[in-house]
Amino acid sequence: MKTKVLGIAGWSGSGKTTLLTRLIPLLRSGGLTIATLKHAHHAFDVDQPGKDSYQHRKAGAGEVIVSSARRWVQMHEVGDGAEATLPELLVKVSPCDLVLVEGFKSAHYPKIEIYRASLGKTPLCLQDKLIVAVASDQPLPGIDIPHADLNDVRAVADLVVAKAQPIEAVIAGLNAPRA
Repeated sequence: MKTKVLGIAGWSGSGKTTLLTRLIPLLRSGGLTIATLKHAHHAFDVDQPGKDSYQHRKAGAGEVIVSSARRWVQMHEVGDGAEATLPELLVKVSPCDLVLVEGFKSAHYPKIEIYRASLGKTPLCLQDKLIVAVASDQPLPGIDIPHADLNDVRAVADLVVAKAQPIEAVIAGLNAPRA
């Protein structure tokens, strides 16, 4: 299977991360290899003060790679530089079957919306025509894209697999000029 991509979008508090932690094992049990790409809206550290990697980065290293027998991580320090774009990040993902992107909700790429009416917000799919499906905790009358019950993880997983797009097409769409 060639790598495919689908975004998981929704308002803060809608349950995107919770759903992903339930979806990933289910998709893996079906034989898929999964990568995730998460957007953070603020500065964050994956290494902790006092650790060697933190010291290296704080000393000015623009890139730090930490490796062990069980995992490795690569960190880029951008400082005052531009934030990496979604296409720039997608090309860095190792080969896999499916990349699930959490965040980048305003980017021009296919997404499934996680919607909870209790948040009191308007569904994103009413404005974003690249939302290709909705997983909601209640029916959404008048919304004519595929819909799954947010608590039926198997149904949501089926939508994710059906609606994910080839990574090359997603990158091309993200890089296309907007009218």
